[in-house]
Amino acid sequence: MIKVLVVDDEPLIRAGIRMILTSDQDIDVVAEAGNGREAVELARAHGVDVVLLDLQMPVMDGLSALPELRRAAPDARVLVLTTFGERENVLRTLGTGGAGFLLKDSAPGELIRAVRAAAAGDAYLSPAATRHVVDSLASGGAGRASARAEEARRRLETLTAREREVLALLGEGLSNADAGARIHMSEATVKTYVSRILAKLDCGNRVQAALLARDAGLGA
Repeated sequence: MIKVLVVDDEPLIRAGIRMILTSDQDIDVVAEAGNGREAVELARAHGVDVVLLDLQMPVMDGLSALPELRRAAPDARVLVLTTFGERENVLRTLGTGGAGFLLKDSAPGELIRAVRAAAAGDAYLSPAATRHVVDSLASGGAGRASARAEEARRRLETLTAREREVLALLGEGLSNADAGARIHMSEATVKTYVSRILAKLDCGNRVQAALLARDAGLGA
């Protein structure tokens, strides 16, 4: 069973997430928290596999809770729940080691896929959220976007053609399984490629690599 902790200050949202996740026979919502402080305590107590973490909460917000969660439950994977209005916070979250992010209005199936991906050690990057994050970065000015793209392309020069192909699919937010289906490659082989790509690009997780791919102009 995948043990999940749901963290959100709105009870109705927590109830909805619980209902969706527990419809999957392999997922168990073992605890709920209304703020980051509670989340840290519950993550430590329950030894959870995945934390679904809201950003805007009282007492302790998600950004403040994330590093403490990583210390309290180092094996837990943290997925950030976000809205379009929190794009800059999402970028800060990725820099502190979040396993990915998805939108609060995501389809139920996407929520389940994200939890499964995180539990399997993969990062989940919502395609819709990615597009909005990249748009927000581009709005910083043409010169800034151009410099970022140039740096990204330089870093990608170390990749083989096949590795660039796999990275492009990460930029679209695809899971290992979906990427493998797209290019007729086994999921295990895709995972090997992803590990190699992260090492070459010096990225801490798939999400950072995916954003780098978008900066370089790869992917949809």
